[in-house]
Order: sequence, then C-alpha cells, then structure tokens
Amino acid sequence: MNITQKLSKNRSVLENKLRDLLAKPVFLIEEDAFALPCGCCGITANARGLQADDLEIFEDHIAQYLKEASLELDIEPSFLFARIIPGTSEIASLNSRVLCNRCYMDFARGSGKKPRPDIYILSLDRRK
Repeated sequence: MNITQKLSKNRSVLENKLRDLLAKPVFLIEEDAFALPCGCCGITANARGLQADDLEIFEDHIAQYLKEASLELDIEPSFLFARIIPGTSEIASLNSRVLCNRCYMDFARGSGKKPRPDIYILSLDRRK
C-alpha cells in the first residue's frame, strides 16, 4: 500500500470513529502527512462539522482516536491538538505532531488547554 492509499484509509477510519462517537455528520475532508523546516512532522486532518464543545466533552476519546491514526502511519506523536477557526467554535483541523525542540519549548510554556486562541491541546507529552 502506498502513502496516499494509507492516508486515504486512515482518514476514512478516523472520520467514521468520530461520526460514531459524536452521532452526527463529521467530515474529514483531507488528511496530510507533513515535515516542517523546523523539524516537526506529523499529520493534519482538515475537519468540517466538529465543534469545540465536542472536544471538551469527548476529549479523551478524540485524543485516543487521533493517536491511533498517527500510529497507523508510523508517527508516534508527542503533541495532539485541534486548530479552531478564530472567532468561532468550529474546529478547522485535528493535528498530530512530533515536536522539534524549539516548538516543544513554545508549547510547553503555555498554560492550560488553549495556549493560543486558535489552539486546543488534546495531549502534550512532557519531556523529562
């Protein structure tokens, strides 16, 4: 199976799990694997129909599903988060990252679930 087939299957499985969990139409319109110049890498799933309230209520389940989706692509994430469309409660994307040292320091300094207005942290593995 090539990478695009893996991403397609992974996107579909994650979308179906979210639909079953939330009992409403959720669409993951695109899933991308990425590698950033800073050293971070991971996956991003662009979403429609997912709200911040869904995260607050089902946070543990959604984090687990996103982590499983990452592991299926051989990405062991240290940071799981949702990006919120500014000024709304709509989730733009679910994100799974292996953080580089610089980005880890940026996010580790933040406090709580929302270090920035557009970020909702599902999970951040603390380094020792």
